[in-house]
Amino acid sequence: MDDQLAGILPLLLFFVLMFAAMYFFTIRPQRRRQKEQEELLLSLKKGARVVTSGGIYGSVDVIDDISIVLKTESGALIRVAKMSVVGRQPGS
Repeated sequence: MDDQLAGILPLLLFFVLMFAAMYFFTIRPQRRRQKEQEELLLSLKKGARVVTSGGIYGSVDVIDDISIVLKTESGALIRVAKMSVVGRQPGS
């Protein structure tokens, strides 16, 4: 019985270490980025200068629950998904 436990213990330790490594290198950073994205979306106000995941730069004109209307440099208004906003423009 003790021989079986001695054979399983290193394998169990290996799996625990693999899970810990996966947590610290993938799960934890992903949760941190997700929290930062949520905070960014909650902090959006009219006039904020943002950039979308598609590379569109503009200022927020209207904020809805699931979308926002951006005013581009040329004055065009475009509606994009709120989740597509990935950051603020530098200097804003």
